[in-house]
Amino acid sequence: RGMDAAGLTLKLLLVGDSAVGKSSLLLRFTGGAFEPGLKPTVGVDFKVKKMVIDGHAVQLAIWDTAGQERFRTLTPSYYRGAQGVVLVYDVTRKDTFAGLESWLNELDTYTTKSNTVKMLVGNKTDKPDREVERKEGLQFARKRSLLFIETSAKTQDGVQHAFEELVIKILQTPDLWDKNAEKRGVKLMESSAQQDKSLCGAYCPLS
Repeated sequence: RGMDAAGLTLKLLLVGDSAVGKSSLLLRFTGGAFEPGLKPTVGVDFKVKKMVIDGHAVQLAIWDTAGQERFRTLTPSYYRGAQGVVLVYDVTRKDTFAGLESWLNELDTYTTKSNTVKMLVGNKTDKPDREVERKEGLQFARKRSLLFIETSAKTQDGVQHAFEELVIKILQTPDLWDKNAEKRGVKLMESSAQQDKSLCGAYCPLS
């Protein structure tokens, strides 16, 4: 069966410290169009973007935390079901890079899918006063198996590429979006549990 990603909606999250440019990245990527009906609710903004990747039409539902992160009150429901996460830091602020570790811990705690695709994005490369070198970001990403890219929401540099890379990687991981792949996994687990007759849970087979 070919990869049926048609009509697929993927949930992506933008996380990172305040003022690293998450909303700017999102606005730049989604084309600056704004629907007045989509007001930020409880500090979370949400935009939808359709794109075609490798011939697949995919709809991205991108969640952006606005200012709420300083209270660290992102709820587990924000993370639930996310197939991709974009971790953003500001290359001109070392502290936002240092804060990545706690964001990763939070992701590990709350993401419901173990193989969620994570991308590290060093934003604001257009600014001269850089505090985090590209190689530092790359090393951090390699050590933690993250995709990595540097961007500038201001000049548009790398923004489109970042989201495309993320989506391609998600499409290469069918377990994240293919319901059939998920069901196959569940069936395997069920049948192996049934083999062990001593572990009669909800029902015991009459043998």
